[in-house]
Amino acid sequence: MTPIMDNIHLGKLDIEKFIKGLEKLSDREILSYWIKGELKEAELYKNLAIRAKKLGLEDRIVETFIILSKESKGHATRLWEIYKRLFRTEKLEEIDLPLIEVEPLIDKFKETSNILGILELAMQSELLAKRIYEILAKRAKDEKMKKIYEYLAAVEDEHYHKLKVEYEYCKKKAQINE
Repeated sequence: MTPIMDNIHLGKLDIEKFIKGLEKLSDREILSYWIKGELKEAELYKNLAIRAKKLGLEDRIVETFIILSKESKGHATRLWEIYKRLFRTEKLEEIDLPLIEVEPLIDKFKETSNILGILELAMQSELLAKRIYEILAKRAKDEKMKKIYEYLAAVEDEHYHKLKVEYEYCKKKAQINE
């Protein structure tokens, strides 16, 4: 396994194979892929907010998922604007790779109602995306694309930290209630 990917496991997904597939794509294909991924992630966080509310979890958890949903949708919009400006088209490329931040996690999210488990999975997903963006930034030949990937890595890092705050809060609360 690539050293940068240590400690990240997302079910049956072969991360090495995924990275190799991603590295074969053009910048246009990669941006298409991430736009679609951010939209799917926004949908996932929206569904998690609904689920958290149904489970009777605290409003702060529901709000965190709502915020992450809106931010992911905003990232997709920003990427879409960059994409249209760089490639002078509105047609996204079709990419045959799993949406890394969503697909490996969907079944796991459905299987658990444990908020710590849900937050942990979401943190892993964000951390994985951050690390992949860092790899893409390092390999980028075009300075504009490098900056885009660095920005996206920072965004994913911010998401990770928001989730970690909620994770630590819920963990502490669970320990108090034991």
